[in-house]
Amino acid sequence: MAETAGRPFRLPAPRRTGAPGEHASETTARLRPVSADPVPDEPAAPFGRSSARGTTTTRPAPPPRPAHRPSAPAAPITPDPALSWSATRPLVSFGEPEGYDGDARPRPLGRRGASQAAAAAVCLVLGLGLISGAVTGSWLVGGSGDEGSPSTFAAAGSLWHSVPVDQLFPPTVQGRGAGPGGADRTWTRIAVAPDSGCKDAFDPLLRKALAPVGCERLLRATYTDATESYVTTVGLLFTTADAPGMTALANRFRKERLDRRSDLMPLPYAAKGTPAADFGPPQRASWTVSVLTEAPVVVYAVSGWADGRTVDDPQPAGDAVEADAATAVAQAGLGNEAQGLADRVERDFRRNVRSASEQPS
Repeated sequence: MAETAGRPFRLPAPRRTGAPGEHASETTARLRPVSADPVPDEPAAPFGRSSARGTTTTRPAPPPRPAHRPSAPAAPITPDPALSWSATRPLVSFGEPEGYDGDARPRPLGRRGASQAAAAAVCLVLGLGLISGAVTGSWLVGGSGDEGSPSTFAAAGSLWHSVPVDQLFPPTVQGRGAGPGGADRTWTRIAVAPDSGCKDAFDPLLRKALAPVGCERLLRATYTDATESYVTTVGLLFTTADAPGMTALANRFRKERLDRRSDLMPLPYAAKGTPAADFGPPQRASWTVSVLTEAPVVVYAVSGWADGRTVDDPQPAGDAVEADAATAVAQAGLGNEAQGLADRVERDFRRNVRSASEQPS
């Protein structure tokens, strides 16, 4: 028993038929073969004990347990910071979102490096340059915008006596896409009126509407198309008003739609010995009036047939150039004649203003 006290317990192999019987020197019990008809009155031996013909073998006792020692109080378990979620999770703040730098370290997104700050400054400068360029460009091509600078406004008001007539009214004006359906137009100057005041230059109602801005000088020229079928007079009225005065007049024309009233049509300039010789008030077919706010100038144009026919129902150019306009004036393209020529003369005027304002004083 002493030799087997520390060994694990194993069940003995089953006894074979004809094996020798047990003897007293054996230290382990052998299992008997189970017969097909067990004896009903023989109680089953408890686990660990075997009965063999009245012989009882006791299972070796397990080794004694060591004496119980009171264990020391367990030390509090402190989590390893390296394994903590907060050690690897980036700090989140509601007021300052985070990102990561090149070394995958968290950093606030609000902080920028020197290179990023420089790039942002460059973008800001470029953006301001593009905006200012767009404003200047829109002024040059006739777009409505804010009032020009005082120096530009003053320079525009003096162009009537400082710029040659060929720059204000070119001998030939190209109107690409200015005709009906986007057709090209070419206008040739056939007459230039002497510069003058505004007396008898406008019908009474139009003269009254323009009176608040005054009249410094009036310049006019008459053109014809390539086929000499139409004639168009274009004018530049230089006023004595300041920028607020021009803005007030432009707002009134827009709100009251004065540029659409047939009783406020400009008068043509009918030069003798030209295709416009018979171009009088009854021959006016379409017109346009544009009050500038960045220059003391009113640009206008009026068109008609070159053969002297009268027009009973004139139509403003803004209506005659619409795609669905079906009047005789619109179908003939007379609205395109007035609108297209006025637009290009106005563009040339704006270029002259820019050139004059850039010259050193």
